[in-house]
Amino acid sequence: MILGNRELLYKLLFQSAWGSLQQALLEEHEIEPAAATVLHTWNQRLGHHPHIHALIPGCGPSRDGTKFVPCKMTKGTIAEPPKPFLVDNKRLGHRFRNLYLDGIERLVKKGQLQIVDQQELEATLDKLKLQDWVVFIEPPPRPDCQADHVLKYLARYMTGGPIANSRIESEKDGYIYFWARSEDKKKKGEQELVRRTAVEFVRSWTLHILPKGFTRSRFYGAWSNKKRTAYTDLCNQLLEPSEPPTDPTQPTHQLPAEQQDPEQKGLPCCPKCQVPMKLVDQTFRPSWRDLFYGPDHPEWMEWVHEVHREADH
Repeated sequence: MILGNRELLYKLLFQSAWGSLQQALLEEHEIEPAAATVLHTWNQRLGHHPHIHALIPGCGPSRDGTKFVPCKMTKGTIAEPPKPFLVDNKRLGHRFRNLYLDGIERLVKKGQLQIVDQQELEATLDKLKLQDWVVFIEPPPRPDCQADHVLKYLARYMTGGPIANSRIESEKDGYIYFWARSEDKKKKGEQELVRRTAVEFVRSWTLHILPKGFTRSRFYGAWSNKKRTAYTDLCNQLLEPSEPPTDPTQPTHQLPAEQQDPEQKGLPCCPKCQVPMKLVDQTFRPSWRDLFYGPDHPEWMEWVHEVHREADH
């Protein structure tokens, strides 16, 4: 049914994705919702699999515009450190499902959809209403990840076609051979060679040509065309430091000025006895990245890397 009504149902997909995200963000955050979205219609085997990729800010100006609200974090445990948290993904999946299926029913009542079998459609919708729809939420790949890195990830879905040339292995005897991710759960992440007849390969590829004039990338909320400039200016304004940064190694507890020794003025004081303190030495704990990949990394790490590299080849 979707292939016969692509323009209407792709548009509904955008509206349902943003509607469910907006509702969840308004309920679970103190910030104005925003989103950059891209429609993706294929899977690794060129099958028709329409879904939306969305880039969502987890922090931003408060709704009254008076302060900058940081990103929410999970509580974390000894084994797992805190991670950025957006919204409850299971609840979001239920909202997205309900909005999309309700939208289909509205289009059916208005007679705007081309339907071959009305009873089959109703049975399918009833079945889908009882299923959990999967919504996958993930934070930036690294804590120090810059904004342009995340944007480049989203941009991959805006350029190119359903399959890269590098994945096409060969053409032989009327068949096209290409690489795709294995569907076997035991071989998760592994690539396997897929064979399609040339006609079927072309048919599968053409499934992903969008209707003429259809926009595959859209911006919503604070990132919409009308609000984006004002929203960006407000972010820059709220993020400007109001006072010079202080040295984190220097405590702020000090004796009153009249009680300080002229030679000790400006030095931090002990928070308990108020005696001026002097920094003798400081050592910062190196990160694991510096330990394993820095210039002073242990030699056995190189050996492990060589073993993995040979195994990959």
